[in-house]
Parts: sequence; C-alpha cells; structure tokens
Amino acid sequence: MPSNNGYNRLLVGVDGSDASLHALREAFKISTSWVTVVAVAPFYEGDLRLLGVPKSDRIIREPCETALAQAQKMGDAAGAVIQTRCERGEPHERLVELAAAGSRDLIVLGSSGHNLLENLLVGSVTRRVIGFTSKDILVVPPKAAVGWDKIVMATDGSGHSRQAADRALELARLYGSELLVVSVLDFPAAIRGVAPEERLELLKICEGHVAEVVKRAEAMEVKAQGLILEGAAYTAIADLAREQQANLIVMGSHGKTGLTRLLMGRVTERVIGHAPCPVLVVKGKE
Repeated sequence: MPSNNGYNRLLVGVDGSDASLHALREAFKISTSWVTVVAVAPFYEGDLRLLGVPKSDRIIREPCETALAQAQKMGDAAGAVIQTRCERGEPHERLVELAAAGSRDLIVLGSSGHNLLENLLVGSVTRRVIGFTSKDILVVPPKAAVGWDKIVMATDGSGHSRQAADRALELARLYGSELLVVSVLDFPAAIRGVAPEERLELLKICEGHVAEVVKRAEAMEVKAQGLILEGAAYTAIADLAREQQANLIVMGSHGKTGLTRLLMGRVTERVIGHAPCPVLVVKGKE
C-alpha cells in the first residue's frame, strides 16, 4: 500500500515509444528513488538461426535494451535512482508479476494518443495490466504533465469509488490540492420528460454520493467542491477535467483480477481514452 508520503515505489513500463518515455519522465515527478523501469522482449520458442538469422536472442532483446538505455539516461538526468530490467514474455504478465513481487505502490504506463480507435479502446497492454493487477495504475497521456494542484475525483457511491475517494483525499491532503468531486447523472435524454420523478430520485442519489466525499474532505481540511453533471459519464468527466485544467483524474476499479476484470469497465476505459490529464485507477479490494 502507498505510504503516508504518497507513492514511493514505482514500476514504469517502457517500450521505446515517445509515449512510454514521456510517462517515465513524468513518473520522476512522483518519486526519484525505488523506480524500476521494465521493458519486455517477446518470448520466442523457435530458433531463428534455422531461418538464417544469426544471434537471434540479441536481435529479439535489442529493442528492449535500447529502450532501457534511453530510460537510464533520463534517470541520470533527473537525478533518479532507477533499476532497469529487460524481461521476456507477455508484457502485461511480466509487469503485473514484477509489481507484485517488488511490493510496488504504483504502476505507471503511457497512453498512445487520442485518435478515434484509442478513444474507444485503451491499448491492450494497459487494459490487461489494469485488469490483472491489484496495484494502482497511473496512465499518462502524451504531453500531459503530472501535477497535484487540482484533482477530479469521480464517484458513483460504489465500494470501489469509495476507496478511490480515500486515495484522492490522501493525495489532496498531502499536496494541498483542490478536489473536484463529481458524480454524473447518466439519465437518457429521451425519457427525461416522461420520467421526471425517476430523474429526481437519481439526482438525489448522486448528490448524496458527492456530499459524503465533500464532508470527509472538510474534516481533513481539504479544499473540495461538489459537482453534479448530466450526460455520458466518460465525456462529462473528461470534459470537466479539460475545462478546469485539472492535473489528475482519480477513478475506482474492481479489486478482482484475472479474466473477469480484463475489461476494466466501459466508463473507466473511455475516460482514459479521452482524458487530457493523467488518470489514476485505484484498485480497491472487494
């Protein structure tokens, strides 16, 4: 679990892409010690020499080692103490295993970008890491900076969002952040006029979820503002973060791991795809 000083022990996945190296650079804003940087070379059971390819193992490992050499230079420039590891196998499996074995607080991954497909589907490695790990994950979009001035915390009143609220409140208290607590009334516009009582009932529920977190924030002397938005949840959350120039979005996710959580949830996945800032996915226990 994260210490009272925030996230200290990080595991960062890199593949040599600009997106992954940008995420590493931003990770150094969180911690410059106990940072493990991992690149994963594909596992190949055959022998490329049979196909006339000499030194096949070196060829397979070369992209991995090149990425880690770049990471080491970045770590040296940032004054960070890092450990680099070139692993073999499935990227998500090795990242999840190493995070668990090394008692890491946080996994940091880059996000590929904001084209149409990526808006709908998070990259397969990121999705699988989130689905299989029990650790918190920070997903950093291209050009987005890690910061703490303003945090958007999305709540739906579930146990998972309550645990995300715990983490958001801890971070806001630690860094002196302003906290925007938001719940989204995703009520179909087509039936608003014919089901006004149902809409009002859902609105009260949303207000209760927000009020609960804001009350806790006040008790912790954290500056907090509650907001109720209407519309598609993922666009409302991402648009709010963009309009408010938020530094971070915090969302909950199921604590279960494995195939049953391979898809982290439509809202969380789409928020990550649309977010203008880093998204912290808190993996609560069930």
